Amino acid sequence: MFARTRRLTLRPGWPEDAPALAKAIAHESVIAKLARAPWPYAVSDADAFLAQPRAGHDPRFLIETMEAGAPRLIGGIAIDPDGETHQLGYWLTPDAWGRGLATEAGEAVIAMARHALGLRRLDAFHFVDNPASGRVLTKLGFRPTGRIEPRASLGRGGEAPAVLLELDLEDRCAPMPLAA
Repeated sequence: MFARTRRLTLRPGWPEDAPALAKAIAHESVIAKLARAPWPYAVSDADAFLAQPRAGHDPRFLIETMEAGAPRLIGGIAIDPDGETHQLGYWLTPDAWGRGLATEAGEAVIAMARHALGLRRLDAFHFVDNPASGRVLTKLGFRPTGRIEPRASLGRGGEAPAVLLELDLEDRCAPMPLAA
């Protein structure tokens, strides 16, 4: 699966992306906000991530921008099965923060979840010390469940409190992604 938005290309990762992936994600300020990425993050971690098996319809993407005239990897976004639900997760490299790019990528992936994948609900969480991610998720239509629970963070080396959110994809009152 691929997606294009006004400023972004969402595409699968390939083995040759490992150096660019490691460069984009290997910031302690990024890794500390994620559940499954180790710190420090090396090219070998990117190699292992990119080698994970996935089907052609799996919504797991690298995020690229063409702002500088050439494609540049700036993040990742995915919907992963999580028990009986599906979990939205994403990250951006620090120089891409605060420009609406996570929201833009999220809108495209949520549209896929609704229309191409036929999902009925998405879950998400953000660590309590990452309120910016909570604002992105709220813009995407996620609603807090009222629960804060510990979640593992490989990069932190333990658990941290996380705010749990959910998005009912069948709720016609929820914000719909903007057209690209």
